[in-house]
Amino acid sequence: MLKIDMHTHIIPRNWPDLHERYGYGEWIQLRHHESGKAEMHSGGTVFRVIEENCWDAHARLQDMEKTGVDVQVICTIPVLFSYWAEPKDALDFSQILNDDIARTVNKHPGRFIGLGTVPMQDTDMAIEELERCVKDLGFPGIQIGSNINERNLDDEDFYPIFEAAQNLDACVFVHPWKMLGQNRTRDHWLTWLVGMPAETALAICSLAMGGVLERLPDLRVSFAHGGGSFPLTVDRIVHGFQARPDLCQTKTKTPPSEMLKRIYVDSALHGEEALRYVISRFGANRVYLGSDYPFPLGEAPSGSIIESMDDLDQATQQRLLSGTALEFLGMSEADLGGFSPKHPTKA
Repeated sequence: MLKIDMHTHIIPRNWPDLHERYGYGEWIQLRHHESGKAEMHSGGTVFRVIEENCWDAHARLQDMEKTGVDVQVICTIPVLFSYWAEPKDALDFSQILNDDIARTVNKHPGRFIGLGTVPMQDTDMAIEELERCVKDLGFPGIQIGSNINERNLDDEDFYPIFEAAQNLDACVFVHPWKMLGQNRTRDHWLTWLVGMPAETALAICSLAMGGVLERLPDLRVSFAHGGGSFPLTVDRIVHGFQARPDLCQTKTKTPPSEMLKRIYVDSALHGEEALRYVISRFGANRVYLGSDYPFPLGEAPSGSIIESMDDLDQATQQRLLSGTALEFLGMSEADLGGFSPKHPTKA
């Protein structure tokens, strides 16, 4: 079976000194302090150590061979979104990131598919870079954060960006970042363990109850980590939607449960029962393999939970491993440039 990992992150091996380039801010920089490892710095503080599979395509390909992944969809690390920066500088850095992804895709046709990043804090610049990603770099879509400087995704400033994505037939992958409640989740890694699922549910509800997805019926949008806490809380949300229309139906009369038919989610749920429940709510045609490679919260090996579920028939398993991802991306197997999982040397 063709196996596509829709949720993986990559960064350039190096980039310019951004503080020197722009003259302000605590920009992220890398320091390659030992072979195969690098420290991510922000304002002189080390906040994460990463390994070479975060930037080296050959290391990734070796991991893919070990885990049977034929294709990775690659996008930047959310901490590099830089929505806080001056728009022109965020655009410049987005172009650095996107050009690096494009080089990786072009060097290894059929093995990698790129999603771009855009400066969401400026509508016109975001649309400009979205168009470049699709028309010039050949990306099927973009990755964005779940909020933009604490503004939810139904903010009217962002609507033209989503509209442009629909017009370009580009997909939008929403990844949680700058999670709500961070002042209360600093201990025990709770920002990632509790904040991320809640943040994702908030992003889904914003697009649904804000009427964005109703106004853009052909927009393909997906959410990381199985949709966060949304699948388990959607019935509560719908109950509130019906009980308090004065508060919940100010921008749409469509119940949030309809989003189960509209949005896509990945399989990064870390357990068979959780994944089985999400499939039961969304349907396999809305769920795709996504591992969050190469980070500690990612599933390793990629796709192992789907492959371990003996109750899934072959057609359903294939849908989860590649079919849904291709549909979300607006692609077919033929678009993989002649690559076949039976003939990996072609890549």
